[in-house]
Amino acid sequence: MPTNMMNNYFQCGRYRFAMQGPQFRPLVMGVLNVTPDSFSDGGRFAALEAAVSHAEQMIRDGVDIIDIGGESSRPGAVALPLEEELRRVMPVVYALRDCGKPLSIDTYKPTVMREAILAGADLINDINGFRDPLTLEAVAQSDVAVCVMHMQKTPAEMQLQPAYEDVNLEVKAFLQARVAALEAAGVARDRISIDPGFGFGKTLAHNVAMLKHVGQLQQDLQLPALVGVSRKTMIGDLTGKPVEQRMAGSLSAALAAVARGAKIVRVHDVAETVDALKVWQALA
Repeated sequence: MPTNMMNNYFQCGRYRFAMQGPQFRPLVMGVLNVTPDSFSDGGRFAALEAAVSHAEQMIRDGVDIIDIGGESSRPGAVALPLEEELRRVMPVVYALRDCGKPLSIDTYKPTVMREAILAGADLINDINGFRDPLTLEAVAQSDVAVCVMHMQKTPAEMQLQPAYEDVNLEVKAFLQARVAALEAAGVARDRISIDPGFGFGKTLAHNVAMLKHVGQLQQDLQLPALVGVSRKTMIGDLTGKPVEQRMAGSLSAALAAVARGAKIVRVHDVAETVDALKVWQALA
């Protein structure tokens, strides 16, 4: 069961972030896809030099956390062999581990988790919600933070016919169960964040309902909520814009999320999001 009060801090591996009080500000997680088939950036950062350069630009732009992903989880994506994911991800982790910002690894494979943790990762972001017992072992035997996400089915089939009786209740129940499993495995609450999984087995109506409810979800679980809607189909459906023209819609969604209490937003457009949040926080 959730505690009565959220922890004052989110312990993100080597780094600690205030989650409430005068020091709190919404955190910006910048997306660093090292995949040739990413939906959002067309594989532009797949090469190591380009990936590191992009990460350095995000740091200059004010990013708080860098989220490295080697396997596309776009709708319809097929699973990537373990060796290929390691080949893509690990050189980037080694290159950036001393960059001064926490590194998040977007993976559901326990071997990738263990290797990344040994290399210096600070957060494991699992779209599969740590349902594999081996992933629980991987994170419990370390001091990394975790982000536990809800996904219906798998990326290959999640958008075929998403269906819920009550998406908010079902997502909440899933996240509660996975948080309980993480705690039972020995992961402290101040290392845990939650993600409702926008676009992962959800229709536009489901996504809108979850975004409107994200503050209540965070309150019920008393854990920091991460919202990742940047450039997603949800934004395209609402604006009618292709993926390369979804910045304004993505910024609006990020502001809507933090206005409802979300603690972390996962975005592609770091500089613009940082600026938008500075203005929002000054006027809130």
